[in-house]
This record gives sequence, C-alpha cells and structure tokens, in this order.
Amino acid sequence: MPIIGALESKHGLDIVFLDLSGISGFADAFIIATARSEVNAQTLSDAATDALDSMGMSYKIEGASGSKWRLIDAGHVVVHVFSREGREFYKLERLWGDAPAKRFESEE
Repeated sequence: MPIIGALESKHGLDIVFLDLSGISGFADAFIIATARSEVNAQTLSDAATDALDSMGMSYKIEGASGSKWRLIDAGHVVVHVFSREGREFYKLERLWGDAPAKRFESEE
C-alpha cells in the first residue's frame, strides 16, 4: 500500500496495518505509525497525505502540531501518526485487538 511505503520512507516507527473490515462500521483499515519527533510527525503526516493525493483519495486532518496524535481520515482508511507517548496512552492496537494486524518492522 502506498501509504505504508510513504511512512516507511520517512522513518516511521512500528507501522501497523489493522484490517477492520467486518468489525467496524466506519473504517476498513487503520494504519498506525509512531513518529521519532515533532518534526518527524509532520513529515510522516505530509508523506501520508501525499500518498493519498497520488491515489486520488480525499481526506481530513485532525490534530495540530505539538499534539500526541494526528489523524488523517480518508474515509475507509484512517492513518494515525502518534508520538511515542501518545501511542502508549491511546493503545489503539489493544482497543482493536480482535482486528487482524500486519506489522512492518522499522530498521531500529
């Protein structure tokens, strides 16, 4: 998926694809990534939106710079960019623990 490749290319950490089809009424997939820093969070968000643009998908962005969580809602695909602290606090993978998950290992 182009979004995951974009996040990997910008050094997103612990990228996870959650398949929510069949268990969620509002999204088919969550893509979750952890940013290394605030600058990296912006870079990851930009990379994800560039990928969505190239796919012709419209989206809305929530979460400003300085927040622990940026959400890019493209309808059936939702991209979550977290700070390390935000990811630990919100624990989306645990919340959606019954969803099939695919992890993409970072080089670190």
